[in-house]
Amino acid sequence: MENQIKELRKTAKLSQEELARACKVSRQTINAIENNKYDPTLQLAFDIASVLDSNVDDLFVPRR
Repeated sequence: MENQIKELRKTAKLSQEELARACKVSRQTINAIENNKYDPTLQLAFDIASVLDSNVDDLFVPRR
């Protein structure tokens, strides 16, 4: 799975720091998730989706 978090975050005009603060995690965590180096917990995925006014299904797409 790959994620669309970076694209959705930029569309929402949020920095990694702002998204991290809203989700109560570090900027490094958001960076690692965006670069597919860390899989978020289900709760964090829901938190990210909520902040980005999206849903979890839109955050992740199958690899091609």
